[in-house]
Amino acid sequence: MTNNYELYKVFYWAAKTGSLTQAAKVLFLTQPSVSHAIKQLEESFGITLFYRTPKGVTLTQEGSILFSYIEQSQILITLAEEKMHALKHLESGELRVGGSDSLFKHYLLPYLESFHSSYPDVKIHLNHGTTPEVISFLKEGKIDLGVVRMPIVDPQLEVQESIQLQDCFVAGAKYADLKGKVLSMEMLLQYPIILFSRNSRVRMNITELFQSYGYSIKPEFEVGSVDLLIEFAKKGLGISFVTREFVSSELEEGSLFEIQLDVQLPPAQVGIMIMRNMPLSITAKHFVEMVNQ
Repeated sequence: MTNNYELYKVFYWAAKTGSLTQAAKVLFLTQPSVSHAIKQLEESFGITLFYRTPKGVTLTQEGSILFSYIEQSQILITLAEEKMHALKHLESGELRVGGSDSLFKHYLLPYLESFHSSYPDVKIHLNHGTTPEVISFLKEGKIDLGVVRMPIVDPQLEVQESIQLQDCFVAGAKYADLKGKVLSMEMLLQYPIILFSRNSRVRMNITELFQSYGYSIKPEFEVGSVDLLIEFAKKGLGISFVTREFVSSELEEGSLFEIQLDVQLPPAQVGIMIMRNMPLSITAKHFVEMVNQ
């Protein structure tokens, strides 16, 4: 039994055109080559597939049955080729991105809007999660890339630095007496602190920073989103640790103000994370290039 696709292709065009000469023209072959291919196929099955007539060739009953299957495969191959062309030109496909709600909303949204505007037929899927969850999504093949806070140390992953953010402590009107004052870590810890939940990269970073100075930061409230950090601080429930860029409008309008500390809080790097040595899809590659421009 042959498994040579080229023989089936010759058979298909001979049956479709009813002529070995026409099949040869379509396939850019010589007529003897077409005749030989048909003979090979017939010999492999031990079945006559064509009747030879003065006007060309016609299918035998067995040949007609084979043609019904081969025709379906040709249709599928044509559709596959069209699909590959569409994917190459971003006329279809999907973009799967993982990240935190805050990074999607406050950092990635303009890029997603721009990408969707340029390639409206590409479906965009956002997978929300903490940094460890996003790493799992990537390794399990659920996303093409992740947008995460650094550092990420994992030999399976490659992270390209994208932007720099600055974290800070903010408070609302209830703590207005702290405006303009410079607090030590010890003084800050006398107030109720509001932090992200334990498994976030932001939470880990601030915990490690305080520990490096010999302090343990124990929050009064733990929340899972930037929006809640902002709202809790505005309502006077405590002092929130947030990313300055994510509360720029609140700081500008005066509903929140930044707490000044006597130590410098290190900047945070955001990176685009992909699997090392794994090629990106055309869609994901275009998106990464857009973000990096």
